[in-house]
Amino acid sequence: MIPGGGQPNMQQLLQQAQKMQQDLARAQEELAATEVEGQAGGGLVKATVTGSGELRGLVIDPKAVDPEDTETLADLILAAVQAANDNAQQLQQAKLGPLAQGLGGMPGLGF
Repeated sequence: MIPGGGQPNMQQLLQQAQKMQQDLARAQEELAATEVEGQAGGGLVKATVTGSGELRGLVIDPKAVDPEDTETLADLILAAVQAANDNAQQLQQAKLGPLAQGLGGMPGLGF
């Protein structure tokens, strides 16, 4: 309901929705260009992902490589990638969270 009992201005609502859509697209582009890192084993394995979750790099310290124990290395790699993805999700929330809340707060739009 609009205070005063008037109807919402559809042109204004459409302009707001279009601006939010542009802001969302810009934020998604920034996320795709931003890199975040995760690490495991005290820094023995480091993974780099984009803010959108694309794996871009993996650095493995030679001390982490034991030919007799590849399972531990695999676990360290998985942990580093997961940590990087967790950091990417936090970045996504920081960038996209306010935009999603804005879309939900617009009258007439059921997001």
